[in-house]
Amino acid sequence: MTKQLLVAGGGIGGLAAALAGARVGWEVRLFERAPVFSEVGAGIQIGPNVVKILHAWGLEAALARVAAFPQRLSVRNAMTARELGVLPLGERALLKYGAPYATVHRADLHGLLLEALQAQAGVWLNPGSGLASFRESEHAVSLRTAAGLEVEGDALVGADGLWSRVRELLLADGPPRVTGHLAYRALLPQAELPERLRSQQVTVWLGPQLHVVHYPVRGGEGLNVVAIVHGRAVTDLQGWDHSTNAAELRAALAGTCLPLQDMIHAVPEWRLWALCDRAPMTGADQQARGRVALLGDAAHPMRPYLAQGACMAIEDADELGRALGLDELEVPLRLRRYALNRWQRCARVQAHSIRNGLIFHSTGLVRWGRDASLRLLGERLLDLPWLYRGA
Repeated sequence: MTKQLLVAGGGIGGLAAALAGARVGWEVRLFERAPVFSEVGAGIQIGPNVVKILHAWGLEAALARVAAFPQRLSVRNAMTARELGVLPLGERALLKYGAPYATVHRADLHGLLLEALQAQAGVWLNPGSGLASFRESEHAVSLRTAAGLEVEGDALVGADGLWSRVRELLLADGPPRVTGHLAYRALLPQAELPERLRSQQVTVWLGPQLHVVHYPVRGGEGLNVVAIVHGRAVTDLQGWDHSTNAAELRAALAGTCLPLQDMIHAVPEWRLWALCDRAPMTGADQQARGRVALLGDAAHPMRPYLAQGACMAIEDADELGRALGLDELEVPLRLRRYALNRWQRCARVQAHSIRNGLIFHSTGLVRWGRDASLRLLGERLLDLPWLYRGA
């Protein structure tokens, strides 16, 4: 009999999980609380570890239409503009890891996953249907939506993000922790920027208690800019702040070099996000129990200092698909296999992201040592074979 997969959450992780399940023959019912399937935010970086997954899913052409493929990553001192280190990408990444390094707008990645999912048979998408509760029995799991609809399936995947309702019910381990870091995000049309500010590479500016990163998206037509500084959010942690924050950000970046100041002043409007995460996972039972599994930010929300949040969600989905396809195993054992194959890698990425944040934002002698190390060993420090080769 065909198995039924219930997925809570229609973001990048939820769509990827649903697509992976459908690809191995499961019927899929996806529930998203928003009235339409969409994605907020700006750009994301996708390492070769995940580009190769998207290619294996038949999405190579679709990704090529919307992504940019930078040739290099440059790390600079935010105060002096001095280049500290370079990681060649482009052809080097393709030859070394079997796939290129890509940068893409979140909405574009979300859109291509949604289109691929809609082309699958046995998939039912339910926008405007957030999960309110679930209950599990020996042979099934059922969810109830906020509107009172009850649906039964063989497995439930909570891909409902940082503030996951599925996690809350499954683990009861409290809310995410506030990091004390604020992310200001913007997307600029490159054609409207002065020539000196346009870029087709990934550039990271490191300063004391701050860093800025920008890179191309939408085939190079857009420039995604993210500035992260230390501070306390005064708004709802779960919502975007659409108010004008330019003055606050400019004050935080006072004293940085002129090229970076020019970039910041070229942004007419920012969106502010207070960053939250959780401590690295400590065991497989934090990612799956019985017939219920967590995926992406619901399982392992992480700081953005390794650019792997969405990537780990897609890696999760790929491994989930493999586990769901193990027809010789009972469903709880399939989800257990999924969790066992994922939690340690995700915990390592979580821990490395936290460590990177400390290094990126370091001050005093640590900052001096960071810059000296990058100048001496730039490519060796910036390249991450354990990550980019994939799980």
